[in-house]
Amino acid sequence: MNYVIAIDGPAGSGKGTITKIVADKLNLVYIDTGATYRCVALASLRNNIKLEETDKIINLAKTLDIDFDVNGHTYLNGEDVSNLIRSHEVTNIVSPVSSIPEVREIMVDLQRKMANNKNVIMEGRDITTVVFPDAKYKFYLDADVMERAKRRFKQNEEMGIESNLDDIIESIKKRDYNDMHKPVGALKRTNDQIYIDTTHLTIDEVVEEILKNIK
Repeated sequence: MNYVIAIDGPAGSGKGTITKIVADKLNLVYIDTGATYRCVALASLRNNIKLEETDKIINLAKTLDIDFDVNGHTYLNGEDVSNLIRSHEVTNIVSPVSSIPEVREIMVDLQRKMANNKNVIMEGRDITTVVFPDAKYKFYLDADVMERAKRRFKQNEEMGIESNLDDIIESIKKRDYNDMHKPVGALKRTNDQIYIDTTHLTIDEVVEEILKNIK
C-alpha cells in the first residue's frame, strides 16, 4: 500500500534539505511543491505578466509542464530551472502568485497526480492540511527568523545567487505573513502534525527525529 510523508513549515526551516535526505534513506519519491509555484512565477516573469493580471497567470499555469527527476531537479517545459526558480526576482513574487486560488487548485491537482501509485515524501506549506490531509505521517518543521535567513543566505551563496542578509530577513517576515494569511492553502499548525524546531539542531539530528517517528 502506497503512503505519503507530508512536511510543512515556513521558508528556510530546512524542509528541502531534510526531505531530500529522508527520501534517499527511505527510497521515496521527493516532491518539492514550492517549486511548482516557483515555476508558475518564473513563467509569469518570462511572459511579462504582472501580478494583478491574475487571469493571465491562471491561464499560463494550465499550460505548464512541470516535472522532477530522481535527483530533485525541477523542469519547466523540459528545461532544468532548478537554479532559476530560486532567484531573487522569483522569490519576490512567488507568494502572491501562489495565493491565487485557481493557481493553487491547478498545482494541488498536479501534486496529487505526482503521488499516484508511489511512496512519496512531499514538502511545502499546505501538504499536511490541504494536499494530503490524510497522509500517514505529518510533520511541521520550524526555526526562528534569523536562523532561517542565515540558511537562505548560505544557500544563495552556494548557488551563486547574490543576496543581502537584511533583505532576506525582511523577505522571510513578509513571506511568513503572506503564507499564514492566504485565503486558500495557508501555512497552519495542527494537532496531528509532529512539530520539530530545527533552530539549534543539525541536519542529521532533524533527519533522525523524523526517522524515529516514522519507524
